[in-house]
Amino acid sequence: MLLMLTRRIKNFWHLIQAIGANIYYGFPSRKIKVIGVTGTDGKTTTSHLIYHILKNNNKKVSLISTVYAVVGNKKYPTGLHVTTPSSFKVQKLLRQAVDNGDEYFVLETTAHGINQNRVWGVRYDISVLTNVTPEHLKSKGGYDYFSNLDYYTRVKLRLLKSSKKALVNCDDGSYKLARRLLRNNLIGYSLEREGCKYKLDLSKKLKTELPRFNKYNYLAAFSVAKELGLSEDKILASLKTFKLPAGRLELVYDNKFKVYIDFAHTINGLLNVLSYLREKKEGRLIHVFGSAGLRDRLKREKMGEVSARFCDLAIITEEDYRTENPVKIADEIAVGFKKRGFRFVNEEKFGNTPKRYTYILRRNLAINKAICVVRKGDIVVITGKSHEKSLARGRKEYPWDEKKAVEEAISIC
Repeated sequence: MLLMLTRRIKNFWHLIQAIGANIYYGFPSRKIKVIGVTGTDGKTTTSHLIYHILKNNNKKVSLISTVYAVVGNKKYPTGLHVTTPSSFKVQKLLRQAVDNGDEYFVLETTAHGINQNRVWGVRYDISVLTNVTPEHLKSKGGYDYFSNLDYYTRVKLRLLKSSKKALVNCDDGSYKLARRLLRNNLIGYSLEREGCKYKLDLSKKLKTELPRFNKYNYLAAFSVAKELGLSEDKILASLKTFKLPAGRLELVYDNKFKVYIDFAHTINGLLNVLSYLREKKEGRLIHVFGSAGLRDRLKREKMGEVSARFCDLAIITEEDYRTENPVKIADEIAVGFKKRGFRFVNEEKFGNTPKRYTYILRRNLAINKAICVVRKGDIVVITGKSHEKSLARGRKEYPWDEKKAVEEAISIC
């Protein structure tokens, strides 16, 4: 009860700040077409796809995403562990985009950003919902934010309700509620469902292989671009030149073995990435990952199960444990491994026998171990951090670079 009251007071303060930011910067979203992208997974890739299509078609466009913000030709950091920045930063960047003469602004928008009034006053022309899967849900330990999946979904749908046009993934579980809440402005996109306005598999038109989860990202961006009046030929030509943003299924080493980094930190995100890489592997699939502290505890066991389902070996490590005990977090993940028949081994014995997992809580040492036990044809995948430049240990942020950690491990091993 006290937590709810505290949160309401904070959100009211955020609202006051947002009102002040809009007034100070002159309500800039009224002078530019804002495209909002929300969802549990795929927000960043979809946002960058939309930005790329518009940019590639000589449209003046700016962007705020998890990875960075860009106005004109200048990039800005968006903050530590943050997707949607503070209201003052959002309004400031919108104002800069307007002053730059931009026509469009792509704004990756989280449920937290919506609920905490960080995007209050932003006038969205088009918004898109990629999907909704369990994330940021409260657990018995009292961690995280949203009380249940229905409430989490409704918060995301607030963005779409306030938009002139709302695009929703017809194949996702959120579509049923979206149809009830969004009647006049709902536009569907789908790989499977008949009756949706945009039903197609773009990988066939692009004549390239796409992971299933990326097919939805591409289709969402395609649908937005069509609603903005771009021709199919121009959209497809742009999609052919698109490269995934940093830390999204990013191949950072490719020689006798491969190393990928990915931001996947949800159950569904892991399922998508690991199932795709499982099909690609010639040797073993070795997974290095953790789960954030003071966040959704309910997902930890499931994350362990998903890893065990697709990987041959796994190392549980730190991922912004904050003030939680990292061993306790690892123990909760490990329950999922045990359920699927994996055995715990000490670090010294890790690497030869399949269906084994271990704990190496220092992330750089975990990556070192994974690289040192690798064999020809293996794939190492490191999830949860990717582009982020810090690790939260206790109450402090420590510099971190996932790519550099991989490079150092390769040089050592």
